Amino acid sequence: MPTRDNAGWRWATVCAALGALAVALGAFGAHGLEDAVTARRLQTWETAASYHGLHALAGLAAGVVVALTGSPLSLWAARLFVLGIVVFSGSLYTLVLTDTAMLGAITPLGGVAFIAGWLVLAFALWRQQSGER
Repeated sequence: MPTRDNAGWRWATVCAALGALAVALGAFGAHGLEDAVTARRLQTWETAASYHGLHALAGLAAGVVVALTGSPLSLWAARLFVLGIVVFSGSLYTLVLTDTAMLGAITPLGGVAFIAGWLVLAFALWRQQSGER
């Protein structure tokens, strides 16, 4: 397999590790928090873990695109997915663990990062198929 861009492989590696973390945190929520938090907070944790896992996969894909094509836009997509995980899922995990509801105010910023990551990745792939970089 070609190794055109080591930054892409690094981001793919980070996102693969984030995927493992999503599974571990999801399991912790299901088994470790079941009797410790309200049902609503447990649902919040599950939302955080679901978005975390999905966007770890998206970041992994973006990293592989960067590695294979050198696409700087795909690199930005990977960064945005990781930022979204940290802000969106991280704020929800922290909200559940600390019962600090005001953390929910920053959660949408992570959602914006996720949306931006998808749009940037779509644009990068569109440019790639049209022969641009």
